[in-house]
Parts: sequence; C-alpha cells; structure tokens
Amino acid sequence: MSHVLRTECVIVGDKAVGKTALVQMFTSDGTTFPKSYNMTFGVELYQKQVNIPDITSVVEMLLYDSSGHKLYTDCLKRYWHAPQMVLAVFDVTSEESLVAVPRWVSLAAGGLPGVLFGNKTDLVGRRAVSPGAGEAAAEKLGLEYFEGSAVSVVGRRSAVEGVSHPRCPGPCRVGSVS
Repeated sequence: MSHVLRTECVIVGDKAVGKTALVQMFTSDGTTFPKSYNMTFGVELYQKQVNIPDITSVVEMLLYDSSGHKLYTDCLKRYWHAPQMVLAVFDVTSEESLVAVPRWVSLAAGGLPGVLFGNKTDLVGRRAVSPGAGEAAAEKLGLEYFEGSAVSVVGRRSAVEGVSHPRCPGPCRVGSVS
C-alpha cells in the first residue's frame, strides 16, 4: 500500500525569470508552455502528484507560483499556507535576478529546505551568470542547485522533483495519507 505525502512549496524570484513557465511545464508533463508572458498577480496555486521511484510513496505537491512584482511582495505571505520548502528561480541572463534571490528566500521564511534553479539556459549567447556563481549562491543559502530551461526538458523536472523527494532534509514531509 502506498502513502501520499503532502507538501507545500513556494516558488519565488524576480518577475519574468520564468517561474510560471517552469511550473506549467512541470505540472503538464511538458505539454503546456506559455506562448506569451502574462504577469502573475499575487499567487497562483498548482497541484501535482510525483511518484518517487525508489519508494512506494507518492508526493502530492501544492505549488504556490508567486508574483515577482514588487507591488505584491508585502502580501505574498498571506497567500502561502505554512510552506515546507522553497523553489527560488533566477534568470541566468540576469545577474540582478540572482542578487535578489536571498531577499526572496528570506521572504519565504529563510531556513526552509529547497532548490535554487537557474532558468533560461537555452539562451546561451546571453548568459550572464556562471554555473559556479549559481552554485555558490545556493550553498550560501543552504539550497540544492539545479539549472536548465523551462522550454526544454533539461533540468526542469529534476529541479522540482528535487524539492519533493522524501529524503529532503527538514520538514519536507508534512503528512501522510494512506
């Protein structure tokens, strides 16, 4: 008999770093990529069940896709319900988006386990942040580091599944339902 482990993950980062595209591609198993940019107002809630191959449990993730616009920063915590992990996203073509990551992680209650994801690696000629800089930032924040592109399969699935794995340290496993 398998168990369902439920967890809540906040997705944070500056506006236009690809948070919504990343979440939509993950929750649709790669079938839905937004063709045009639509700003997220407040928080959009997504749900996805992830099978963990080396155990018999399923992780049900509630993903809080949070606006990166400064106008909504003060009210974001009102939308989140006791998150257990964070997925911080930055754009590898924008150093500013990486510099802002500690502020976003702190807003989500610093100290949560999670992942720092460098997005838009498909834009090779415009890259401004090295993998080493992303890894250093993640280490400083106590996060795992992944990079890839919401457009392609590379890196996307492992980043979101990285925060969902039951072996994740800390309070990643909220509750189980038989």
